[in-house]
Amino acid sequence: MYRPISRRSLITSVGSAPVLLAPYASIAYAADTSERRSPIKQPASPNPAAFIERAFEMKEQGLEAGDRGYGAVVVQGGKIISQSASRVTRDYDATAHAELTAIRDACRRLKSSRLQGAVLYSSSPPCPMCEAAAYWAGVTKFVYGKNARDGGAPKLCG
Repeated sequence: MYRPISRRSLITSVGSAPVLLAPYASIAYAADTSERRSPIKQPASPNPAAFIERAFEMKEQGLEAGDRGYGAVVVQGGKIISQSASRVTRDYDATAHAELTAIRDACRRLKSSRLQGAVLYSSSPPCPMCEAAAYWAGVTKFVYGKNARDGGAPKLCG
């Protein structure tokens, strides 16, 4: 049987949801955020070889942490603005690829959803999801693999 609910009851119950759920809101990203928000050590010689080397260091960190072997670095203006290893296994998140988490962190650090002029260095070629995210974020180009292959500008569905 349908029982009408008063406006006051509805507002009270819906209005308290954020308060009740607030303690749980940061659980998934607490370690993730604090770990990546720390200052990033810049390479002594900022060049593509150094940035690829850092992406492979991230890959090794991911493997050591029990995750998949992928690493990524976002560079803008010759400086690393974000870096990440794969967090798929650690965060139980199928979308937490190294490239995607590095893009997310770079956007948070810059307080912008746009990464104009940024280059994404990765230990391997990006998957379609990561390429689409880079495209929408405005990443200028990909560089990947041990030989620092120029992957060109990100494309959608391509």
